[in-house]
Order: sequence, then structure tokens, then C-alpha cells
Amino acid sequence: MSKTITEKTNLHPRNLHRLRYDFELLTEKLPELQQHVSINEHQIETIDFSNPEAVKTLNKALLVTYYDIKNWDIPKNYLCPPIPGRADYIHYIADLLATSNNGIIPQGHTVEGLDIGIGANCIYPIIGNAVYNWSFVGTDIDEKAIANCSSIIEKNPKLIDAISLQMQNESRFIFKNIITPEDRFAFTICNPPFHSSKEDATKGTIRKINNLENKKTTDPVLNFGGQNAELWCVGGELAFITQMIYESAKYPMQCLWFTTLVSKQSHLSSLYKTLNKVNVVETKTFDMSQGQKTSRIVAWTFHTEKQQNEWKFE
Repeated sequence: MSKTITEKTNLHPRNLHRLRYDFELLTEKLPELQQHVSINEHQIETIDFSNPEAVKTLNKALLVTYYDIKNWDIPKNYLCPPIPGRADYIHYIADLLATSNNGIIPQGHTVEGLDIGIGANCIYPIIGNAVYNWSFVGTDIDEKAIANCSSIIEKNPKLIDAISLQMQNESRFIFKNIITPEDRFAFTICNPPFHSSKEDATKGTIRKINNLENKKTTDPVLNFGGQNAELWCVGGELAFITQMIYESAKYPMQCLWFTTLVSKQSHLSSLYKTLNKVNVVETKTFDMSQGQKTSRIVAWTFHTEKQQNEWKFE
């Protein structure tokens, strides 16, 4: 069996998952993963990434091994996120905050992030808290998702004081009802719904599985999972982020950096125009890639450089 070490140099330098998955370590930490591990044609240990149970169990093993999360689960058919890519987003936010803090990454519970659409998995707050000891408010329009995050937090006591949850009861809004005049979020984080309809979301899942399995299917096994709110909204990613930008202008001083993932590069020009319309002071774009997937983070602030330097992270 090959023990070749391949570094994923496209991942952030501080990402703990730049090397090939160490299945010997992972199965030691979570023995139930062993049943999903096999040897591929290149004589390398792997799992079947088209099998939803295998993907979820791999996530459990990664969370136990690298993030000290002993109890984690998600309901059937909810989004099961690829942890290396989610970790990348957290590390790029850390770099972003450092630009407003004399080049030093601010750490500790006084650094608070707002996770828009936390989903049922709670992944961004888990990673952000484990790596940088940040605290989070997580929001969602899905009651079942919020309830599952609450269960994850209760089963991992170190998260109880670090993550709070809030239902967004008006699905057409993003920050309204959530951000109060007293809030001072260091950043927002968001993986917006990508598709514009359920049909588009289903087609996208079929494409992913065909790419993984090298075979054709019209009956998608939701190994990636995803409920409606996680996968699609009217107008898709562009409409969602455009709404987010317009709303962010109503809370310019309550948050230092607003950020979101943008999957489609073709959306950038429209988003930049909207950012100009609301008179942001500064915009930054970070490119990310994992495997064959390329994405980017767009970040914007209404704070001048002087105001950024005066922001209190402690």
C-alpha cells in the first residue's frame, strides 16, 4: 500500500488538511470509519465519496481528530460539508482580520463572528472556535437545522459559551432581526444557496455524483445533502448576495468585515457594482480552490483604515 505524501498546496498554509487523509490516525480516533475505508486502483486508502454515510463518518473522524468534537451528527439529507474547504474560509478570515489588527491574527472569545445560514452542521463555528477560540452567533431559517446545532453544542460542553443560535423568522431578510445596535461582529461568514430552484439543485447533485463515480445516474444519492434553504433560493447565489450587500449597508458600524463565498466568477462584476452603490470603503477578494472546485471569498467593510485600526478585538 502506497504511503506517498501528497500536499494539497492549493489549500491555505495553516489548513490542517493539506496532506492526504491519514486513515490510520482517523480510524484510531474513530474506529467506525474503518468499515468505509478501502484501497483504490492506485493502492491508496480512501472512502467512497458518493456514499453519504461514508462522507459523514469521515467528517466525524476529522472533527474528533483535529477539532476535539466528540459528538457530531446531522439529520438525513442535510448538507454534509467538506471540512478542508470550510477550514480554508476560516483561515482566510483570520488573515483578513489581521489586516485590521497590525498584521496580528486576533484570537479569543471576544472576537465574534456571525454565521449566516449555519445549517445543521455548525461547521464554521466549530472550526473557528477550535483554531482561534472565536465565538459565534449562528442563524438559519430552518428550525430543524437550528435544533440540530443546539444538540451538537449541548453534547460538546466547550461550545456552550462559544456559540449562540438565532432563528431568522423572516426568510426574505438576512441581517434584519439578527444584528442589533449593540452588536459588534468582527466578521460575517456565509455559504449562500447556490441554485435558483430545486430542479437546478437536483441537476447539480447528479453532476457531482457522476463526476465522483464516473458513471451516469439520474437518481442522486444526497451524499452532499442539502435542504431547500441550503441549496437554493429565488434568484440563486447572485440574488442572495445582492440582498446581503444592500442589507449590510444598514449596519455599517456593527460589523468590521462582511464576507461571503461566491461560487460563480461570472457574478463578481455585478456584485462589485452593487458594493459601489452602497459606498463600501474597501473590498477584498480571496481565491480558494479544493480539488477541481474553485471558489472565492468576497469581503467588504464600511470602516476607514483609521476606524479599522481603532476596532477593539479585546
